[in-house]
Amino acid sequence: MITLNCAIVDDEPLALDLLECYVGKVPFLNLVGRYSSAVAAMQDVCQKKFDLLFLDIQMPELDGLEFAKMVPEDTRIVFTTAFNQYAVEGYRVNALDYLLKPISPAAFMEAANRALEWFNLKQGANTEIEAESSSDCIYVKSEYKLIQVQLNDILYVEGLKDYVKIYTESNPRPILSLSSMKAMEERLPSDRFLRVHRSFIVQKSKIRVIDRNRIVFGSVFIPVSDSYKQEWTTFLNNHSI
Repeated sequence: MITLNCAIVDDEPLALDLLECYVGKVPFLNLVGRYSSAVAAMQDVCQKKFDLLFLDIQMPELDGLEFAKMVPEDTRIVFTTAFNQYAVEGYRVNALDYLLKPISPAAFMEAANRALEWFNLKQGANTEIEAESSSDCIYVKSEYKLIQVQLNDILYVEGLKDYVKIYTESNPRPILSLSSMKAMEERLPSDRFLRVHRSFIVQKSKIRVIDRNRIVFGSVFIPVSDSYKQEWTTFLNNHSI
């Protein structure tokens, strides 16, 4: 098992102590820094090798969202905050996860495991999606394995910087693969899949609800961006009565 060097940045002493306690109970996490502000962490984050950063958002002088834009690209971020209105902005800076205070041990462990999964994926995966074995499925590399994904099972694909999440009907957790949205778009048949946003590809036949020009999958609302509006409008015109 790999070891992830991590740091905690939070202006609340109790939050720092709690997160340090959680980190100490996870075998693959190694705490190499704790800081009471983003300003205090800035020099070390730029000079040291941090794999993972547990980062508060609302802090004086420099907030977590702005600080996240300054950290090295290979440092992954888990935001920790008491305010859920920052969730969308957090994912815009490619946060690996978002923990809402008060943070439970189970929620922290889930975020830590997601980080481990991502680093394992990065370490062992090829960045290309493997060729299809048939017209009904693709094979993607995830966690050192080739996983067969049935095309008919895919709901949508979400792109997050240097990897993608494939959401399916049969599994509540997405399949993570180090790949690009461009590679996914080239592999998925255009007669069945439609790119509606820089970060989203949807399967046309799985679209059940459209709410104010957003595609709804359960509690997820997928926006349609201006860049893909023409294809989306054509699709709607061909399938509306």
